[in-house]
Amino acid sequence: MIWLFLKEHAQWFLFYVLSLISLNGLLVLDSGFYNVSILYLNSVYSVLFFFFIGWRFLKDWSYLKRVENQSFEDLDRMQSPYMSHLVERFQREYAQQTNELNQMKIQLLEERDDLLAWVHEVKTPLTAMKIMLEQMEVGKLQTRLEHEWLRLYMLVDQQLHQTRLQTMEQDNRLERVELRKVIANEIRSLKAWCMEKGIGFEVEELELEIVTDTKWLSFILRQILSNAVKYSHANSEVHITMSQQQGNWALHIRDCGIGIAPEDLPRIFRKSYTGSVGRESTTATGMGLYLAQNAATKLGIKLLVNSKVDEGSTVTLVFPKQNEYMKLYGM
Repeated sequence: MIWLFLKEHAQWFLFYVLSLISLNGLLVLDSGFYNVSILYLNSVYSVLFFFFIGWRFLKDWSYLKRVENQSFEDLDRMQSPYMSHLVERFQREYAQQTNELNQMKIQLLEERDDLLAWVHEVKTPLTAMKIMLEQMEVGKLQTRLEHEWLRLYMLVDQQLHQTRLQTMEQDNRLERVELRKVIANEIRSLKAWCMEKGIGFEVEELELEIVTDTKWLSFILRQILSNAVKYSHANSEVHITMSQQQGNWALHIRDCGIGIAPEDLPRIFRKSYTGSVGRESTTATGMGLYLAQNAATKLGIKLLVNSKVDEGSTVTLVFPKQNEYMKLYGM
């Protein structure tokens, strides 16, 4: 309180020092004051000043104590005219900023709804294209077209989940999920791409049920598996295994691909970060792992990545125990 008071009224002390210098200069230079005691005048002046400072300190201290014990409604009656003017100015500025912020929020929500509507509209012709591709004669052209269709579908799917990610808590449904079925569905969706590159999957027994949100878990696995296929060497395998880590089940997805440079590893979950490998490809967006990490965090899943250049990468999903899910969502 004392230090705050000194900072608030520093100009008073400066005025006191300057006044004292002026007074002593006048006493020394003016011959009419030769018989006046300089020490006496300085003492009287200083005592009066510090009496005033003490009175002012007690008044400010009492005011702050009353402010701390009063409600916001009572503070208006305790303000000085200057303080009331400042408060009114701040209130007008705050109201203006709040109004602008609300307008921006409304605009953002409208843009998000428009984007969601656009994504759903795009999915309709994509579904029609998929049906036509399935009716085509099997061959290299069909495989190539299915691969390009899959790339387009993945981009639309990424955009859809990126838009929904901010409100993910409102779009959650926790249920018991058979991990094997979810992984099988995602592998099946990558069939055309895998056939084109000669990529195979070696999956161990995954007879495990976990409590999570099926849709968002599928999205996370989709990003990881598509990266595994994209960066794997041709005619190689992706290995999917399970283990236990400190009582938690962990899912490991290991590819035999180009790997990730050590300097890129700490930054792979950053938004739009493509790394040294991604810069060589025009198809890399740097959004897959960023979105997967954000969705996993909201589901209580830990996402870990280990990688060595030219040896491949291993992505690990550590699932929380059921009671940890209950705490996470207040169930």
